[in-house]
Amino acid sequence: MFDQQHGLWIAHCNKGPLSIFGKMANRHGLIAGATGTGKTVTLQVMAESFCQAGVPCFMADMKGDLSGISEPGKLNGFIEKRMTEFGIENPQFQSCPVRFFDVFGEQGHPMRCTISEMGPQLLTRIFGLNDTQEGVLNIVFRIADEKGLLLIDLKDLRSMLNYVAQHAAEYTTTYGNISPASVGAIQRSVLTLENEGADKFFGEPSFDIFDLLQCEGGKGIMNVLAADKLMMKPKIYSTFLLWLLSELYTNLPEVGDLELPKLVFFFDEAHMLFADTSKALVEKIEQVIRLIRSKGVGVYFVTQYPNDIPDTILGQLGNRVQHALRAYTPKDQKAVQVAAETFRPNPEFSTAEAITTLETGEALISFLDAKGAPGIVERAKILFPLSQIGPIDSSRRNQLINASKLYGKYDEPIDRESAFEQLLAQQEQEAAEAEEDAKGKAKGTARKSGMFGKVSKAVFTAVTATVGTMVGSAVSNRMTGKKSKSGGVKEGAGRVVKNATSAATRTMTREITRSILGNLIK
Repeated sequence: MFDQQHGLWIAHCNKGPLSIFGKMANRHGLIAGATGTGKTVTLQVMAESFCQAGVPCFMADMKGDLSGISEPGKLNGFIEKRMTEFGIENPQFQSCPVRFFDVFGEQGHPMRCTISEMGPQLLTRIFGLNDTQEGVLNIVFRIADEKGLLLIDLKDLRSMLNYVAQHAAEYTTTYGNISPASVGAIQRSVLTLENEGADKFFGEPSFDIFDLLQCEGGKGIMNVLAADKLMMKPKIYSTFLLWLLSELYTNLPEVGDLELPKLVFFFDEAHMLFADTSKALVEKIEQVIRLIRSKGVGVYFVTQYPNDIPDTILGQLGNRVQHALRAYTPKDQKAVQVAAETFRPNPEFSTAEAITTLETGEALISFLDAKGAPGIVERAKILFPLSQIGPIDSSRRNQLINASKLYGKYDEPIDRESAFEQLLAQQEQEAAEAEEDAKGKAKGTARKSGMFGKVSKAVFTAVTATVGTMVGSAVSNRMTGKKSKSGGVKEGAGRVVKNATSAATRTMTREITRSILGNLIK
């Protein structure tokens, strides 16, 4: 709830309202607690307060419950009780302007990004690649950049992997070894991702993050991501939200500390972001979280235990709401103690003991004061939402989707020419050129064979005719008793052979010359 008196009013304790200072809202926050203790309602109350203050929000809806934020709430027994406790006489139930999104395009506007925008580091996390395979994937991206090949969807990536594998020898000296085993492992990961339906996420039109920073009627728009199906693929879910944060960090200008943030980002089931995450990627997440507040963006993690989040990031979460935790095992008790130690103690009660005795809708709260210092932890009750608690039906959701100003902008995919089409055209051209070369060689061989066949036949004919004539003459002379001038029939026969050979040579030369000239003239 937002008003000029209380600001971003979230809860009420025995000392009065507990509110988040607008200037401190971009210092991030944490909503923690066991399942069923009220985290989702707390998120809804916070989002409503930001909405009424004109701050848009982005939130993942795990069970569909947050869709009710699009409808006005109704009075009931629980709210009447809270009204008395908080001193509220006439609550103004109201809805928030909402846009629904869905990576799979089923329960909202599709949200897509290209392979190039996701980048090799985040893809490595989705694919679960080792260091060697990550190196090969980096090489693939580098070669695609150098050749001007666009990597938009998964078929582009697959085509690029095939190309690099076929030309590995050309790139090994420049980039290092490109093993077929590593390429094959990446290809199998691509296939698995396609089978899970994630191919719908990669493509165009790519999502414009500035569509998250809009208001309507003076209220910030609530951007609700349907995540019930996406949750079944935790690596895709967490990597997608990390990509979204990275895009915000990259594209938004530096604005410093504003009176109110430009956007508040709620990251539900935040423990998934850090599960099986490399040290390098955790450092990148830490950097983004630390620096994105200067872009006017507040990030609020929602999870069960504070120790689900690395200490380097947990230390940057200034505004905290801790719901009840169960301490039935030594491990649970340790988690409770860790959670208690993250608060500035209150001498009036034991923080660790209070965490285990909180009722549903109660929480331990510590918000940053006007100077940025953590407030003393207070035991408080969360305000009730002014919008509907619980989901809306599918017909109402479809009405809101069709009425959205974004309707039609992302709904139909675009498949423009990219690496897949360019490499396919290159392969077809190379195949055509190879076929043409083969035909040319075959034709040249046939021409040579025909020419030399004609020459051989001419030479054979000439030699036969000449030798026959001269030998015939020598035999005739012998039969008539004539002698050659040099004397003797034997000597005459020798001269016949010699003369026949010379005549044959002259005939051969003449026929070859005629044949070559004839082919040149043709």
